[in-house]
Amino acid sequence: MNSTMKIGILSCSPNCYSTRRLREAALSRGHKVTVLNTLRFSIDLDKGRPALYYKGKSLSTYDAIIPRIGASITYFGTAVIRQFEQMEVFCVNGAAGISNSRDKLRSLQILSRHDIGIPATEFVKNRADVLPAIERVGGAPVIIKLLEGTQGVGVILADSEKVAEAIIETLQSTRQNVLIQKFVSESKGKDIRAFVIGDRVVAAMRRVAQGSEFRSNVHRGGRTELVDLEPAYAEAAVRAAQIMNLQVAGVDMLESSTGPQIMEVNSSPGLEGIEGATKLDIAGAIIDYTQEHVRFPELDIRQRLTVSRGYGVSELHIPEGSEFVGKTIVASGLREKDIAVLALHRGNTVIPNPRDSRVLEGGDRMICFGKRESMKDLIPERRKRLRKRKTKVLDTEVPTHLGNE
Repeated sequence: MNSTMKIGILSCSPNCYSTRRLREAALSRGHKVTVLNTLRFSIDLDKGRPALYYKGKSLSTYDAIIPRIGASITYFGTAVIRQFEQMEVFCVNGAAGISNSRDKLRSLQILSRHDIGIPATEFVKNRADVLPAIERVGGAPVIIKLLEGTQGVGVILADSEKVAEAIIETLQSTRQNVLIQKFVSESKGKDIRAFVIGDRVVAAMRRVAQGSEFRSNVHRGGRTELVDLEPAYAEAAVRAAQIMNLQVAGVDMLESSTGPQIMEVNSSPGLEGIEGATKLDIAGAIIDYTQEHVRFPELDIRQRLTVSRGYGVSELHIPEGSEFVGKTIVASGLREKDIAVLALHRGNTVIPNPRDSRVLEGGDRMICFGKRESMKDLIPERRKRLRKRKTKVLDTEVPTHLGNE
């Protein structure tokens, strides 16, 4: 698509580096661009006609929206983006992805369902549960994080269990929600920020803390350096962004002895640090991605498909030994049951719109649209989940250093 687009950048800070660079990149490519103050919108709700007002006037038509939503206005900002989505305007990042990424607990809960590395994390409310939780993540030292913290604020390293318990008790007494997280010692004072656009990492940098500071955030004085990202780290970053349903994301990872550990997926990643470290036109890459995808706005498929009475979207699991194993999709008889396979998950691979000739395997998971009654009959009974086993270190005559596996 080479025609001129009208782009809106949602930002309360028109003069900040990221907003300025996005505006410059859009203008340099011949597009019309306006920086829109997120807080000046009014959301107009009426039967069959979602609309927006800006500064009291009906909003003109936009081809694309690039959100730069600050953490303090997440609720209202995502409501505005959601309204643009209902108006079928292409949004580089959708409301659901931004909401999920802003809640550290929710984002880790979503990631934990997938085969992707994350630091062992606990969330507790009762004081009596704190010490057992610390033990489950591997013992002190531990990282204590405020759920609402940003840019390294509200991230504390506790050297002992007693100190951790006291910090958590103090924070909880002020009605703060905190996470207890395993301290990855081999990555102390450094992490990797991978900048994901679409299905690829366009740039990556390592952030290194200064002096005795263990937090590597640039806002806390950390320095940045160019890094040649290993394939495993690039793949983890892209998968994390996709799992969180974000098209543009800054994925923060720790370099652990077992591979990449996803710390956070940022839905409004700053451009200054990454462009400074890599000397790449990241803002331009975002505009190019927007231009490429503006004709295909993201739809809430579940919302659209479940309007039909008696129909819905569901995930069907094919266990080992199932009658479907070894059959093609067409031979499975799903179509005769009025069930369409939208996507097939096999291990870490997603096969969208799989061919009818695709042979099904044990362990496959199918995202299907069809009659609820027909799909309900195909869902196997839930098996009880096995408890996590505690690993005990046996006493031996020869000292053995097992570490925190």
